[in-house]
Amino acid sequence: MSEVLIVERIGAVERLTINRPDALNALNTAVRAALKSAFERITADESIRAVILTGAGEKAFVAGADIKEMANIGPREAEARSRATKTVHDAIARCPKPVIAAINGFALGGGFELALACDIRIAADNARLGLPEVKLAILPGGGGTARLSNLVGPAIARALCLSGDLISAERAFQLGIVTELAPKELLDEVVLKKAETLAALSPVALAQIKSVLDIAANADLDSALAAEAKAFALCFAAEDQKEGMAAFIEKRPARFTGR
Repeated sequence: MSEVLIVERIGAVERLTINRPDALNALNTAVRAALKSAFERITADESIRAVILTGAGEKAFVAGADIKEMANIGPREAEARSRATKTVHDAIARCPKPVIAAINGFALGGGFELALACDIRIAADNARLGLPEVKLAILPGGGGTARLSNLVGPAIARALCLSGDLISAERAFQLGIVTELAPKELLDEVVLKKAETLAALSPVALAQIKSVLDIAANADLDSALAAEAKAFALCFAAEDQKEGMAAFIEKRPARFTGR
């Protein structure tokens, strides 16, 4: 059996490719376990500065969860599955390195939810996205209702979750779900360039930014601003801040070490 997750290093960038193209990269137990393990390793590896997550083949990023695994389970197993999926998404969202979802085709159901756990979503212009779970008499169980509501507001989230309608990459861009579009044939190049740009920035600053943004999404304004002030102060305890400002003054490229 071929590996379900292909791992590639490109300088300081790691690319993870979900490798079940015959099943449109549907998420099964093996894929979820591989993703969780990969992001735990990436979090601990200081040499990795940015991550790309994509799907194998030309049709799908991830076309959803593996329905064959879910068709005959009961309520307890369904809840356990939802909680297990949350641990995978938490490993991605809490990774201190920026994570880019390269949406190279269908991102449906669990695939859409997986992309929502990433920091940046760049889609091929022919991609299609949606949460069609309602058509199977279930609901998004991997964070789709909460993460989508936080991202685009409750009105759009309700419309997408209740209807199960798919939307184009262009519409997803208009709604702010996707941050950038690329011609299908240029997606890999565009995403890698973005990842390499991020990888050249300060890991200290990037980690603090991710942390503060997470707090801001779930806290009141005063708490979010307090967290921002603390993170701002912590940046000034790092060598990267001294290097970044010295490079600016000296008009040269900065060389960040993550310290």
